[in-house]
Amino acid sequence: MDIGFPTRKKLTHHIPPWVDERSFYFVTICTEPRGQNHLCNKNVGDVILKAASFYHEQCKWHCRLMLLMPDHLHGIIAFARDLGMRSLLASWKRYLTKQTAVQWQSGFFDHRLRDRFQVEEKMSYVLNNPVRAGLCKDVNDWPFVYRPMDRWL
Repeated sequence: MDIGFPTRKKLTHHIPPWVDERSFYFVTICTEPRGQNHLCNKNVGDVILKAASFYHEQCKWHCRLMLLMPDHLHGIIAFARDLGMRSLLASWKRYLTKQTAVQWQSGFFDHRLRDRFQVEEKMSYVLNNPVRAGLCKDVNDWPFVYRPMDRWL
């Protein structure tokens, strides 16, 4: 009798047609290997945050917040249905790898935020992440953050 371990279901990262295109997603993207500072240095961090800003300004996505931690990043992002979340993030990661040599884990984690209260709760969680990790004392001291002016809310 073979008792196997459970396997993780492969996520499609598909935006269902019934979901409002303006819905925000909490996204986490991790580097490979974990546990090392790949992202929080001025050269790499600037490239990543400028690329996030570029995608935002080109309306490829609407980014409420992106924050870099040493071995992962968090974003609060809305994606256009026609561009697709998976393909958009995959091309963004490929670009960043060419520009910074950062290696990313395959895939990403996403969770749709269903209302403005969940958006605000996740934004607070993300902004306080460096404080909880002991990397700074105040959320306003963390330099590796992109937070454009809100145009959708």
